[in-house]
Amino acid sequence: MRKITLLIHCKDQKGIIAAVTNFIVKVEGNIIYIDQHVDVEQNVFFMRLETELTNASIPLDSIKTNFEQTIARDFQMSWDFYSKETKPKMALFVSKYNHCLFDILGRHSAGELDIEIPLIISNHIDLKPIADQFNIPFYHVPFTKDNKEEGEKRQIELLQQYQITFIVLARYMQIITPKLIALYKNKIINIHHSFLPAFPGAKPYHSAFKRGVKIIGATSHYVTEELDEGPIIEQDITRVSHINSIEDFIMKGRDLERTVLARAIKLHSERKVMVFENKTVVFY
Repeated sequence: MRKITLLIHCKDQKGIIAAVTNFIVKVEGNIIYIDQHVDVEQNVFFMRLETELTNASIPLDSIKTNFEQTIARDFQMSWDFYSKETKPKMALFVSKYNHCLFDILGRHSAGELDIEIPLIISNHIDLKPIADQFNIPFYHVPFTKDNKEEGEKRQIELLQQYQITFIVLARYMQIITPKLIALYKNKIINIHHSFLPAFPGAKPYHSAFKRGVKIIGATSHYVTEELDEGPIIEQDITRVSHINSIEDFIMKGRDLERTVLARAIKLHSERKVMVFENKTVVFY
Protein backbone atom coordinates (compact mmCIF):
# COMPACT_ATOMS: atom_id res chain seq x y z
CA MET A 1 0.00 0.00 0.00
CA ARG A 2 1.50 3.33 -1.09
CA LYS A 3 1.58 6.22 1.38
CA ILE A 4 1.51 9.72 -0.08
CA THR A 5 1.89 13.14 1.55
CA LEU A 6 0.22 16.12 -0.13
CA LEU A 7 1.24 19.71 0.67
CA ILE A 8 -0.87 22.63 -0.55
CA HIS A 9 -0.96 26.39 -0.26
CA CYS A 10 -3.13 28.85 -2.13
CA LYS A 11 -5.41 31.84 -1.62
CA ASP A 12 -7.99 31.01 1.04
CA GLN A 13 -11.40 30.32 -0.49
CA LYS A 14 -14.48 28.17 0.02
CA GLY A 15 -14.54 24.48 -0.80
CA ILE A 16 -10.83 23.62 -0.76
CA ILE A 17 -11.01 20.88 1.87
CA ALA A 18 -14.09 19.30 0.34
CA ALA A 19 -12.57 19.32 -3.15
CA VAL A 20 -9.27 17.80 -2.03
CA THR A 21 -10.80 15.09 0.15
CA ASN A 22 -13.30 14.14 -2.57
CA PHE A 23 -10.42 13.85 -5.02
CA ILE A 24 -8.59 11.49 -2.66
CA VAL A 25 -11.71 9.33 -2.43
CA LYS A 26 -11.98 9.18 -6.24
CA VAL A 27 -8.40 7.89 -6.59
CA GLU A 28 -9.15 5.26 -3.91
CA GLY A 29 -7.13 6.87 -1.17
CA ASN A 30 -7.72 6.49 2.56
CA ILE A 31 -6.90 9.71 4.46
CA ILE A 32 -4.90 8.92 7.61
CA TYR A 33 -3.91 12.51 8.53
CA ILE A 34 -5.15 15.96 7.59
CA ASP A 35 -4.42 19.40 9.02
CA GLN A 36 -4.79 22.93 7.72
CA HIS A 37 -4.00 26.50 8.66
CA VAL A 38 -5.21 29.87 7.38
CA ASP A 39 -2.92 32.88 7.57
CA VAL A 40 -5.61 35.51 8.06
CA GLU A 41 -3.30 38.46 7.42
CA GLN A 42 -2.04 37.06 4.12
CA ASN A 43 -5.32 35.28 3.27
CA VAL A 44 -3.39 32.10 2.48
CA PHE A 45 -4.59 28.53 3.06
CA PHE A 46 -2.14 25.75 3.97
CA MET A 47 -2.86 22.02 4.10
CA ARG A 48 -0.93 18.83 4.84
CA LEU A 49 -2.59 15.52 4.05
CA GLU A 50 -1.38 11.91 4.30
CA THR A 51 -3.18 9.18 2.41
CA GLU A 52 -2.84 5.48 1.70
CA LEU A 53 -3.55 4.63 -1.93
CA THR A 54 -5.39 1.33 -1.88
CA ASN A 55 -5.43 0.70 -5.64
CA ALA A 56 -1.89 -0.05 -6.79
CA SER A 57 -2.97 -0.13 -10.45
CA ILE A 58 -3.45 3.67 -10.55
CA PRO A 59 -0.06 5.23 -11.44
CA LEU A 60 1.07 8.08 -9.20
CA ASP A 61 1.96 10.19 -12.25
CA SER A 62 -1.62 9.82 -13.45
CA ILE A 63 -2.92 10.97 -10.06
CA LYS A 64 -0.61 14.00 -10.13
CA THR A 65 -1.68 14.97 -13.65
CA ASN A 66 -5.35 14.60 -12.76
CA PHE A 67 -4.89 16.70 -9.60
CA GLU A 68 -3.05 19.43 -11.52
CA GLN A 69 -5.68 19.63 -14.26
CA THR A 70 -8.63 19.75 -11.88
CA ILE A 71 -8.23 20.74 -8.23
CA ALA A 72 -4.92 22.60 -8.45
CA ARG A 73 -5.95 24.58 -11.53
CA ASP A 74 -9.38 25.47 -10.13
CA PHE A 75 -7.96 26.83 -6.88
CA GLN A 76 -4.63 28.08 -8.35
CA MET A 77 -2.65 25.99 -5.87
CA SER A 78 1.03 25.51 -5.23
CA TRP A 79 1.32 21.83 -4.36
CA ASP A 80 3.53 18.75 -4.12
CA PHE A 81 2.95 15.00 -3.77
CA TYR A 82 5.62 13.03 -1.87
CA SER A 83 5.84 9.25 -1.75
CA LYS A 84 6.68 7.68 1.61
CA GLU A 85 8.62 5.00 -0.26
CA THR A 86 11.19 7.54 -1.46
CA LYS A 87 13.51 8.55 1.37
CA PRO A 88 14.99 12.07 1.21
CA LYS A 89 18.74 12.09 0.58
CA MET A 90 20.57 14.41 2.97
CA ALA A 91 24.10 15.75 2.61
CA LEU A 92 25.92 16.85 5.75
CA PHE A 93 28.27 19.84 5.65
CA VAL A 94 30.68 20.03 8.62
CA SER A 95 33.86 21.82 9.68
CA LYS A 96 35.58 20.94 12.98
CA TYR A 97 32.80 20.83 15.61
CA ASN A 98 31.64 17.23 16.04
CA HIS A 99 28.69 17.35 18.48
CA CYS A 100 25.92 17.83 15.89
CA LEU A 101 27.51 15.34 13.50
CA PHE A 102 27.74 12.60 16.15
CA ASP A 103 24.15 13.24 17.23
CA ILE A 104 22.70 13.09 13.70
CA LEU A 105 24.61 9.95 12.73
CA GLY A 106 23.69 8.29 16.03
CA ARG A 107 19.99 9.07 15.56
CA HIS A 108 20.14 7.87 11.96
CA SER A 109 21.80 4.60 13.01
CA ALA A 110 19.10 4.13 15.64
CA GLY A 111 16.36 4.52 13.02
CA GLU A 112 15.07 7.85 14.36
CA LEU A 113 15.54 9.66 11.04
CA ASP A 114 13.88 8.12 7.97
CA ILE A 115 16.44 9.47 5.50
CA GLU A 116 19.53 8.46 3.55
CA ILE A 117 22.91 10.10 4.24
CA PRO A 118 24.99 9.37 1.13
CA LEU A 119 27.92 11.69 1.95
CA ILE A 120 29.57 14.20 4.25
CA ILE A 121 31.32 17.28 2.88
CA SER A 122 33.83 19.26 4.93
CA ASN A 123 36.23 22.14 4.46
CA HIS A 124 38.56 20.37 6.94
CA ILE A 125 39.80 16.82 7.27
CA ASP A 126 39.35 16.60 11.06
CA LEU A 127 36.00 14.76 11.17
CA LYS A 128 36.79 12.08 8.61
CA PRO A 129 37.29 9.40 11.33
CA ILE A 130 33.67 9.92 12.42
CA ALA A 131 32.44 9.44 8.83
CA ASP A 132 34.57 6.31 8.57
CA GLN A 133 33.14 5.02 11.85
CA PHE A 134 29.62 5.25 10.38
CA ASN A 135 30.71 4.05 6.90
CA ILE A 136 29.65 7.25 5.12
CA PRO A 137 31.75 8.66 2.25
CA PHE A 138 33.66 11.77 3.37
CA TYR A 139 34.81 14.46 0.93
CA HIS A 140 37.31 17.14 1.85
CA VAL A 141 36.44 20.24 -0.18
CA PRO A 142 38.68 23.17 0.79
CA PHE A 143 36.70 26.41 0.89
CA THR A 144 38.37 29.79 1.46
CA LYS A 145 38.01 33.30 0.08
CA ASP A 146 40.68 32.39 -2.48
CA ASN A 147 39.04 29.23 -3.88
CA LYS A 148 35.30 29.77 -3.37
CA GLU A 149 34.44 29.26 -7.04
CA GLU A 150 36.37 26.00 -7.24
CA GLY A 151 34.95 24.82 -3.89
CA GLU A 152 31.38 25.64 -4.92
CA LYS A 153 31.81 23.77 -8.21
CA ARG A 154 33.05 20.66 -6.40
CA GLN A 155 30.24 20.83 -3.83
CA ILE A 156 27.60 21.01 -6.55
CA GLU A 157 29.20 18.15 -8.49
CA LEU A 158 29.05 15.91 -5.41
CA LEU A 159 25.48 16.91 -4.55
CA GLN A 160 24.32 16.13 -8.07
CA GLN A 161 26.33 12.90 -8.22
CA TYR A 162 24.58 11.59 -5.09
CA GLN A 163 21.17 13.05 -6.08
CA ILE A 164 20.89 14.99 -2.83
CA THR A 165 17.47 16.41 -1.99
CA PHE A 166 18.44 18.58 1.00
CA ILE A 167 21.51 19.78 2.89
CA VAL A 168 22.19 20.14 6.62
CA LEU A 169 24.90 22.44 7.94
CA ALA A 170 25.99 20.61 11.09
CA ARG A 171 28.09 23.52 12.36
CA TYR A 172 29.64 24.21 8.96
CA MET A 173 31.63 27.39 9.49
CA GLN A 174 31.49 28.86 5.99
CA ILE A 175 28.94 31.09 4.26
CA ILE A 176 26.98 29.19 1.61
CA THR A 177 27.25 30.65 -1.89
CA PRO A 178 24.24 32.26 -3.64
CA LYS A 179 24.38 29.69 -6.48
CA LEU A 180 24.11 26.76 -4.06
CA ILE A 181 21.31 28.50 -2.16
CA ALA A 182 19.40 29.00 -5.41
CA LEU A 183 19.81 25.33 -6.36
CA TYR A 184 18.49 24.21 -2.95
CA LYS A 185 15.96 26.91 -2.09
CA ASN A 186 14.42 26.18 1.33
CA LYS A 187 16.36 22.92 1.37
CA ILE A 188 19.49 23.96 3.29
CA ILE A 189 19.07 23.73 7.06
CA ASN A 190 21.36 25.57 9.47
CA ILE A 191 21.73 25.67 13.26
CA HIS A 192 22.94 28.61 15.35
CA HIS A 193 22.61 30.26 18.75
CA SER A 194 19.28 32.06 18.95
CA PHE A 195 20.97 35.03 20.60
CA LEU A 196 23.47 35.48 17.76
CA PRO A 197 21.83 38.70 16.48
CA ALA A 198 22.56 40.23 19.90
CA PHE A 199 25.87 38.47 20.41
CA PRO A 200 27.67 38.10 17.07
CA GLY A 201 31.24 37.00 16.56
CA ALA A 202 33.34 33.94 17.21
CA LYS A 203 32.55 33.63 20.94
CA PRO A 204 28.83 34.31 21.46
CA TYR A 205 28.69 32.29 24.70
CA HIS A 206 31.44 34.42 26.19
CA SER A 207 29.59 37.60 25.20
CA ALA A 208 26.33 36.28 26.64
CA PHE A 209 28.08 35.25 29.84
CA LYS A 210 29.49 38.74 30.32
CA ARG A 211 26.00 40.24 29.91
CA GLY A 212 24.54 37.91 32.52
CA VAL A 213 21.79 36.46 30.34
CA LYS A 214 19.13 34.25 31.97
CA ILE A 215 18.32 32.06 28.98
CA ILE A 216 20.31 30.71 26.08
CA GLY A 217 18.92 29.01 23.02
CA ALA A 218 19.34 27.59 19.55
CA THR A 219 17.52 28.19 16.28
CA SER A 220 17.33 26.01 13.18
CA HIS A 221 16.34 27.72 9.95
CA TYR A 222 16.53 27.52 6.18
CA VAL A 223 19.50 29.28 4.60
CA THR A 224 18.94 32.39 2.48
CA GLU A 225 21.37 34.93 1.07
CA GLU A 226 20.62 37.16 4.07
CA LEU A 227 22.86 35.64 6.75
CA ASP A 228 20.88 33.99 9.59
CA GLU A 229 17.63 35.59 8.36
CA GLY A 230 15.99 32.54 6.75
CA PRO A 231 12.62 30.98 7.64
CA ILE A 232 12.74 29.47 11.14
CA ILE A 233 11.94 25.76 11.50
CA GLU A 234 12.57 25.00 15.18
CA GLN A 235 13.80 26.75 18.35
CA ASP A 236 14.38 25.94 22.00
CA ILE A 237 15.86 27.52 25.13
CA THR A 238 17.27 26.56 28.51
CA ARG A 239 17.71 28.66 31.63
CA VAL A 240 21.09 29.76 32.98
CA SER A 241 22.11 31.89 35.94
CA HIS A 242 25.01 33.55 37.72
CA ILE A 243 26.14 30.19 39.13
CA ASN A 244 26.88 28.84 35.63
CA SER A 245 30.36 29.10 34.14
CA ILE A 246 31.23 29.75 30.49
CA GLU A 247 31.86 26.01 30.18
CA ASP A 248 28.30 25.40 31.44
CA PHE A 249 26.97 27.83 28.82
CA ILE A 250 28.84 26.02 26.05
CA MET A 251 27.68 22.58 27.23
CA LYS A 252 24.05 23.66 27.55
CA GLY A 253 24.23 25.45 24.20
CA ARG A 254 25.61 22.41 22.41
CA ASP A 255 22.90 20.22 23.91
CA LEU A 256 20.31 22.62 22.48
CA GLU A 257 22.01 22.72 19.09
CA ARG A 258 21.91 18.93 18.86
CA THR A 259 18.24 18.56 19.77
CA VAL A 260 16.95 21.55 17.81
CA LEU A 261 18.81 20.55 14.65
CA ALA A 262 17.61 16.93 14.95
CA ARG A 263 14.01 18.11 15.31
CA ALA A 264 14.36 20.38 12.28
CA ILE A 265 15.77 17.53 10.17
CA LYS A 266 12.92 15.25 11.22
CA LEU A 267 10.25 17.89 10.50
CA HIS A 268 11.73 18.68 7.07
CA SER A 269 12.25 15.05 6.05
CA GLU A 270 8.70 14.14 7.06
CA ARG A 271 7.33 17.00 4.90
CA LYS A 272 5.88 18.86 7.87
CA VAL A 273 7.30 22.29 7.05
CA MET A 274 5.86 24.73 4.51
CA VAL A 275 7.58 28.01 3.65
CA PHE A 276 5.77 31.15 2.58
CA GLU A 277 7.37 34.60 2.38
CA ASN A 278 10.23 33.88 4.79
CA LYS A 279 7.94 32.29 7.39
CA THR A 280 7.14 28.67 8.04
CA VAL A 281 3.99 26.74 8.82
CA VAL A 282 5.00 23.64 10.79
CA PHE A 283 2.56 20.75 11.20
CA TYR A 284 3.70 18.92 14.34
